[in-house]
Amino acid sequence: MTTGTSGTESEPVLESGPEGWRGVERALLRMRRVVLLCWLLPLTAGLILLLGLTAGPGWAAFALLPAAGAGWGWGALARNWRSWRYAERDDDLLISRGVLWRELTVVPYGRMQLVEVTSGPLERRYGLARLQLHTAAATTDAAIPGLDPAEAERLRDRLTELGGARSAGL
Repeated sequence: MTTGTSGTESEPVLESGPEGWRGVERALLRMRRVVLLCWLLPLTAGLILLLGLTAGPGWAAFALLPAAGAGWGWGALARNWRSWRYAERDDDLLISRGVLWRELTVVPYGRMQLVEVTSGPLERRYGLARLQLHTAAATTDAAIPGLDPAEAERLRDRLTELGGARSAGL
């Protein structure tokens, strides 16, 4: 597997076999790390204060456990971010993700019923969008988080066009 870059510096293109794999934006990793720190740093500070005042300074050291969790989560989020990728093929879309349990979802264009692009407030702040695919079978619904909004719209339009051409879904 080789790694290169596509149109933007932050979007890796992974090539494996005949299809070209594309990764998600690095801003997704930054956003998730900010969320992690926004939860665990105040928790750590609150526990240090609470335990320091009530149980003594020796017990306050246990408040550093959430900080250790933040350190572990920092690396885990990077591994998870690197695992997300997708590839467009002639008849289907491949979505791969997962570190410990790898998942490969194959979505045939003809089975797609709805393709949505969504972007919440935090995603918009980081310039991201999420592509959500709804298929005829509820268990095969798939999503690709962390896309550039222009890429998400391009992909939505392409999938809609291909789904219409394959004519089972859209």
